[in-house]
Amino acid sequence: TGQRIGDDRLRVYLYHIPPVAVVGLTPKLVERLFKTYPTAIAGMKDSSGDWENTKVYLDAFAKSGFDVFVGAESFLLANLRAGGVGTISASANVNPAAIHKLYTEWQNPDAEAQQEGLNLVRDTLGRKYLMIAALKQTIAIYADDPAWTKVRPPLLELSDEQAESLESELRQIGFTMPGLTAIDADSY
Repeated sequence: TGQRIGDDRLRVYLYHIPPVAVVGLTPKLVERLFKTYPTAIAGMKDSSGDWENTKVYLDAFAKSGFDVFVGAESFLLANLRAGGVGTISASANVNPAAIHKLYTEWQNPDAEAQQEGLNLVRDTLGRKYLMIAALKQTIAIYADDPAWTKVRPPLLELSDEQAESLESELRQIGFTMPGLTAIDADSY
């Protein structure tokens, strides 16, 4: 075919994110790329938010040394059990210890409970707030640093009402950020 990779050390991870790219990666395209460049195509991140879609890639490629990451820790346990290798998640910016704990302990008897805890945090951050603004607001709360609330256009910061609601919800679920101290509700 005349096509080649310029350096044998190159490893590429494909990124399936249909909500942003509009056109997603199909299993046929992934198969074609993986067969054509087996040492260069290392795997993919599936940010479709659809476990059945991720399962298609796992079933087709995971046993061939193709790494499959999920884009949300909500699927971390299922991904690891099905042969996936982990998650690449925005909420890992505020909840890294709990995500890492499940990643390293996914075969332990309490793995389901750990997954439920991760889901609770993710749902709190993303259910009624824009995820990036909620993540930044969370850091602002726990670091006591309002500069963290700033987002770049086209994103919008959380309103004061949303920020107060998020802080209350995080407190209700017992969320912590080790190394950072939550501010007192009265001083917010």
